[in-house]
Amino acid sequence: MIQLTNRQARQFLLLKHGLLGEYKFSEKQGVLDFARQVSCIQYDPIDVCGKNAELVLQSRIKGFTKGMLAELLYEDRRLVDYPDKNLAIISVEDWPYFERYRQAARQHAERYPEMEALTAQVRAHIQNHGALSSDDLKLDGNFSWQSAIHWSGGNNSSRSVLEQMYSKGELIIHHKKGTRKYYDIAKKYIQPNLLNASEPLEDELEHHKWRVLRRIGSVGLLWNRASDAWLSIWGLKAAQRTEVFRQLLHEARIVAVAVEQMKDMLYCLSEDLPLIETVLRNQEPKLRCELIAPLDNFIWDKKLINKLFGFDYTWEIYTPAINRKFGYYVLPLLYGESFIGRAEIIVERKTGTLVLKNIWYENGVKQTTQLRTALNSCFQKFAIFNGCETISAESMNL
Repeated sequence: MIQLTNRQARQFLLLKHGLLGEYKFSEKQGVLDFARQVSCIQYDPIDVCGKNAELVLQSRIKGFTKGMLAELLYEDRRLVDYPDKNLAIISVEDWPYFERYRQAARQHAERYPEMEALTAQVRAHIQNHGALSSDDLKLDGNFSWQSAIHWSGGNNSSRSVLEQMYSKGELIIHHKKGTRKYYDIAKKYIQPNLLNASEPLEDELEHHKWRVLRRIGSVGLLWNRASDAWLSIWGLKAAQRTEVFRQLLHEARIVAVAVEQMKDMLYCLSEDLPLIETVLRNQEPKLRCELIAPLDNFIWDKKLINKLFGFDYTWEIYTPAINRKFGYYVLPLLYGESFIGRAEIIVERKTGTLVLKNIWYENGVKQTTQLRTALNSCFQKFAIFNGCETISAESMNL
C-alpha cells in the first residue's frame, strides 16, 4: 500500500493526465498516445465552444487542432466511434474486446424481423452511392426500436436500421457533419484480423477485469464504490466489482493508495508506480491554466474530485434554466494544482469571436497578476483552438 498526502494525490492525477507542468503530449501523435492511455474519450455532439472529445484533447495536447482528431478517426482509422463509457472514441485495436456487445445486438435484431429487408436496402444504397446518413434513404417501416447497447431508439425507421447495423458492427461511422452521422460498411476500414476477431475474453470476470483496469487508467485513481466511472459495464454490480478489485490486487495489476483524511482506499495501475515516485520527490511543476471538458475523464467521478480538490461541479446542461446556479455550458477552470472556478464561453462563428460570458471564481481565489496572465494565455489558446480571431468579455468579473 502507498500513502499519499492530499496534495500528492492531486499532483499524481494531474501529471497522469498531462495537466500539470510542461505538456506531456504533442501534436497528432500526442492525440493517439493520450487516447490509448485513457482507453476511451467520451463523445457528446453538443458544440458550444468545441465538442466534449475535442475539449478533452485541447487541454492536454500541445498544438492540438480539431482536424487532428477527425483525421485519426476518419482518414487514418486509428481511432473509431463505438460505445464504451456511453458513446465514445476508442483505439481501433480494442475493437475485438467489444464483440460480446455486438453479439448481443445481433441477437437483439431477432426481435425486429422487419429490419431484414430494410437492411438489404441500406447495403444496396451504400454499394451504389457510398456513405449515407438517415436523411439520405427514407425507409418505410412501422416499429419502435431500442438499441441493445446504448440509449438510441425511436420510431424513425431509417435511423433505427442504421443504428442497429452500427451496433452489431456491420457499419461504422464514416464521418460526421455537425451532429449528423454518416455510415459506411465496416469491413472497408477495419482490418480483417480486428473486424473478424473472436471475443478475446469470453469469461465475464476476465472481461470485467479488463474494463475495470481501463477505467482506472482512464481516471488515474479510483475507489471501489459506486461511480459514474463504471457506466456502461454490463453486469458490474457491487459484488462483482469487489471480486474484480480483489483479483487485480492479488495479481499486482493495481496498487492500493491511502490518501490522508480519506476513508476510502484508492487504486492506481501498477504501471503508474514510476509516476508515484515522481510525485514523492516533491517537485514543483510548472503551473498551467486549462479549461476542462464537462465529460472529461479526469472528472468522471465528481465525488472523488470534490474529496481531493474541494471542487463541486455539476454539468447543468440538462438542468432547467431557472434552477441553474451557473450556466448552460460551463467549463471548470484549472490553474496549477487547483480548480479556481468555472467559465461560460460561447463561440460566435459568424464573427469569429470567442465570447467570455462569465467566470465564477471559487472562494478564496486571489485574482493576482500572475493568475490573470495565465488566464489570458489560456483564453488566447482556446480562441485559436476554436478558430476565433477576437475575444470578447461580457462580464466585468473577467
